[in-house]
Amino acid sequence: MGNSSSAPTSTPPPIAKTEEKRPSLQKVGIKSGKKICCCCPETKQARDACILANGEEDIDCQRLIELHKECLRSEGFTVK
Repeated sequence: MGNSSSAPTSTPPPIAKTEEKRPSLQKVGIKSGKKICCCCPETKQARDACILANGEEDIDCQRLIELHKECLRSEGFTVK
């Protein structure tokens, strides 16, 4: 069965955690300190409502999309 006179074995090194602390990829706005999803709620709501009602290609929706992008840029985000 068990051999009590066996030589001691070294323990293997601990396995590295796969979720180590990494720098956050979530950028925060310079002015408000908010994440991009929480900035410019007024322009975001108007943009989303227009797109749902009229589609993204609608000229008024295009204007609202650009207004939202401008708002995000003013918060310090880089938006295409």
